[in-house]
Amino acid sequence: MFRVAGISKIAGKATCLKASVRCMSSSLTVSELKGETVGVCVSGGLDSRTVSSRLKDAGATVMGFCADLDQPDEENIMDVKTKMAPCGVETFIVDLKEDIADMAFEVIKAQARYDGGYWNTTGLARAVTVRGVLDEMQRQGCTVLSHGATGRGNDQIRFERYTNVLKPGFKVYAPWRDPELLKEFPGRRQMADYLMSKGIEAEVGAKKRYSTDANLAGLSHEAEDLEYLTTSSRIVEPTMTCWPEDAPDKVEKVSITFKEGFARTINGKELSPLEMMREANKVGGRNGLGIANAMENRVIGTKSRGVYEAPGMDLLGYALSQVYQTVLDKRSTDLFTYLSRFVAGQIYDGRYFDPSTRAALNAIDTLASRAEGKVDVSLYKGTVFIDSISQVPHSLYVEEFASMEADEGDQDGLNPSSAQGFVEVQRCEAIALSKAGHIQARRKICKD
Repeated sequence: MFRVAGISKIAGKATCLKASVRCMSSSLTVSELKGETVGVCVSGGLDSRTVSSRLKDAGATVMGFCADLDQPDEENIMDVKTKMAPCGVETFIVDLKEDIADMAFEVIKAQARYDGGYWNTTGLARAVTVRGVLDEMQRQGCTVLSHGATGRGNDQIRFERYTNVLKPGFKVYAPWRDPELLKEFPGRRQMADYLMSKGIEAEVGAKKRYSTDANLAGLSHEAEDLEYLTTSSRIVEPTMTCWPEDAPDKVEKVSITFKEGFARTINGKELSPLEMMREANKVGGRNGLGIANAMENRVIGTKSRGVYEAPGMDLLGYALSQVYQTVLDKRSTDLFTYLSRFVAGQIYDGRYFDPSTRAALNAIDTLASRAEGKVDVSLYKGTVFIDSISQVPHSLYVEEFASMEADEGDQDGLNPSSAQGFVEVQRCEAIALSKAGHIQARRKICKD
């Protein structure tokens, strides 16, 4: 029995070793994809058409896949199919509007803001996108997912990690980490020339001041001129919201109800998550909500500067935060704050499906189970003012307890005389700290 067990252990080590070797295998190159069926994540732009055409030249069967995330900067998502058609690539539009709305609701419920307190809408969209397009790619017989992320940012990590955890047998091709493609297409001019040589119309176009990634939850603006910290964030022309000075010169009243941490009605209308996000984006956007400038810590260790728009997330998230403040005790609040930050980091790092994220979200579900109430707000030029918090059945705020006025008829409230004992307990600690030399009355604020 000992021998058999020993053999099993050795075999187990060998299996692990093989798995390790597979995990450490080098990235695919375009010349290695002959005979593969490659699903390319496409937008219809110059990069998408170049990569798709080049893969076909290499002998791969190529299909295009585009996620419909209710992108506010796309007039008609079906235009992507038209743009990809000249490349001889059949393109599938994967409807993920409900999925992105559900994810946005989960992030709002978790209050999961990333570095600098902004809503990382691109990170949450990548989890939705990869899960959705992978399922469709598999249905269409694809064996490889190709993404257009650069080798300098976060998205390469997100696309590949999500592919690895959701469908471990799927291969991943990263064209902009492929030395062969980088040498062949060092710039947009070379891509355009290549496409035109194949009879496909292509224009380099004027250089943009920044790049934009959009979905229902929000927009991310980064790169180009925004990489310089001396460049004002105000070069951004908002799509979902507006700069505060361009918002109306009047207050707009909004009423939102929540149950278990989810928004249920806005101004009396019961809406689905998708409808709610659309309405909140409109209301928040026209009042200048949701613009943030952030210096974030990338997954790969570098810093990145971005300007973000998320008016609906801001509106719903801030209103919900008032309910949480009303129903969570001090220690629950401390725990919730930690969990929020943890979940935000997990989503940013491409770890939404990890067991630790699931555990954190389950804990948030428990804390949010009593987050029910109605919040009335006034919106004015980028600012949210709280008018009232009502209909909160699990509120820990008791007016009689909080009042500074004496109420002789209240037998359950705080008796001021009872505070004497608590103050004396605090006094003992204070005296001990002072006598032991732990107290410093003054400290130098500004050093020479």
